[in-house]
Amino acid sequence: MKTGAGYHWIPPNQRRRRLSIRGELTLALLPTITVLIALAFIDVLSSQRLLFVTLAASAFLIYLDPGHTTNEIRTLVAGQLIGVCAGAITGWLFHPGFVAAGSAMVITIFIMVVGDVVHPPGAATSMLFGLSSDNASQVALFGAALAMVALLVLLQRATVWLLARLEHPDAPQ
Repeated sequence: MKTGAGYHWIPPNQRRRRLSIRGELTLALLPTITVLIALAFIDVLSSQRLLFVTLAASAFLIYLDPGHTTNEIRTLVAGQLIGVCAGAITGWLFHPGFVAAGSAMVITIFIMVVGDVVHPPGAATSMLFGLSSDNASQVALFGAALAMVALLVLLQRATVWLLARLEHPDAPQ
């Protein structure tokens, strides 16, 4: 059944798993490990644990649909960096709070759409930095954690390839 804008609604009784349960759990393993490593990394270097929240959302999206354009490395990094910059700048201009966070979100969404780099957690990142008063130290820390999530994309792609080979060994490469 098709509903507007090309989206398909599938009744619950007709939905099927993409992979076997083993495959799904294997796919979820790398994002889970990466997220826990990133959390430990942030915890060791800083008490800024909220920085991690939007990266966890990115990791989940990568698990959910590794092949979607929203989850490409280019899109993930650009969307998150746009959010960091918009949030830090509006936080500096308007002082951390509602106006800065709201402005940052609008700017981030606009730039992501115009630049064709839509990564929804980037909007949350912009709000986080628009609400924060200690942006200078957080930007570097966030950048390091973002690099870890970008690495997750590469690991996820390798895992998807490996799972396909394991579940269908006779398929052409």
